[in-house]
Amino acid sequence: MRLTNVAHMVLPPGRVTSLSTGPAGVPGAAVPISYDQRLHTSAGDRAGSWMALAFRLDVTATPAQLAHAWSAVVARHGTLHTAFSDAGGELTLRETELVHGDWVEHPPADPSEPSRLVLRRVLDESCRPFAAPSHRLCVVAPEAGDDPRPVVVIAGDHAHLDMWSLLVLLRDLRACLTDVVAGRDPGAGLSPAPPFAAHTLLLEQQDATPHWVGRRWAEVLEAGGGSLPVFPLPLGDVSEPRAEVVEVRDVLDPGQLEALEKQAADHGVRLTALAIAAVAAATTELSGHPLRAVFPVHSRDDPSWYGSVGWFITNSVLDCTDPSPTGCAAALREAMKLGAHPLAPILGHLDHELAPPGMFALSWLDTRRLPEVPPGLEVQWVSAVTRPDGVMAWFLAGDDGLHLRCRYPDTPQAREHVGRWLDAVVGRLAGAAGAGSGSAGAGAG
Repeated sequence: MRLTNVAHMVLPPGRVTSLSTGPAGVPGAAVPISYDQRLHTSAGDRAGSWMALAFRLDVTATPAQLAHAWSAVVARHGTLHTAFSDAGGELTLRETELVHGDWVEHPPADPSEPSRLVLRRVLDESCRPFAAPSHRLCVVAPEAGDDPRPVVVIAGDHAHLDMWSLLVLLRDLRACLTDVVAGRDPGAGLSPAPPFAAHTLLLEQQDATPHWVGRRWAEVLEAGGGSLPVFPLPLGDVSEPRAEVVEVRDVLDPGQLEALEKQAADHGVRLTALAIAAVAAATTELSGHPLRAVFPVHSRDDPSWYGSVGWFITNSVLDCTDPSPTGCAAALREAMKLGAHPLAPILGHLDHELAPPGMFALSWLDTRRLPEVPPGLEVQWVSAVTRPDGVMAWFLAGDDGLHLRCRYPDTPQAREHVGRWLDAVVGRLAGAAGAGSGSAGAGAG
């Protein structure tokens, strides 16, 4: 799997189409809004807040069959047929009946325009926080090349999706399409998928947050001067969002990742802890400060949610004052505990004060723990092009090794200091795997 953004994704030249989908009738009943959904939509309607997954379609089907299968997938997942509104200044989320129309062709602005830029326009327009619906199914039909299989793109605004959800949608679409082609009811063999709104309601009904959790959050914010952690090296003037720089580093190949996992076992910790220890060491070496970063954690705390679609991600903070593998393992355990409790009672009154310019976030995702993807689909996780004022780094572990993707503002200082930090992190990880720092490649993607 490849983690990229729409400006760098790999798409064949070809015809771009999307399935027209819109609301039918008036909005229905209101459903609960999660803390993270509320925070996300408070920034207003905008382009560039979507995420997507692209893959080669390995099921031979007509456009009508694909549309039929997708409508069955949407019907399975409650969040996909809800829509946000802020009419009258009050944010609501309501059930929305959808009707699927025709396939719409999206021609390039000129014959030389790459298909990925055509796709970007479609998703920026369709997958917005207040669109109804805020998701879109697209197809790129190759004009030439060795692989004639179409590329299917599933995209939606982040208010309704996370990266795990995109793999669920891939699985469900392939299953439903196979059923449609075979003349069966689409999705009959899939397990029921509880709606994300039910998860939100469970969090609202959860027992009072333990006192120590609120106290620890207060300590974390105090250490950051009242805000979440910032990148510990100079980024230049980021008082306003800047054009983005996206770097992807291929850190370890599969054999090196296996060696790193063995090193972790020798230390009595998990792979994540040993990798974070390398990041912590590199951070302290360059900045003189311990590693402190926003750390997203998932809230699929029960297997019943594994096949559901929604924003099952909340933020915690990773505070590695002890950069040893065991110290980082303890910091990760604390981060998971902090992220296991609803944030609204703790941080809700501070929403617009928490994310300072220069905010620093780390994310770890091991695709081997997510819904399985058949080989050969050329899966790409795709983000929108944004204007960041902080640094976001994603680690992606999988059968093809360990990769690191980083997004940061395009200033001379950020290019210098984030680039040096990435070099140091890659070198530390390669060294921990016994590979030598010269073995890892770098590039944009």
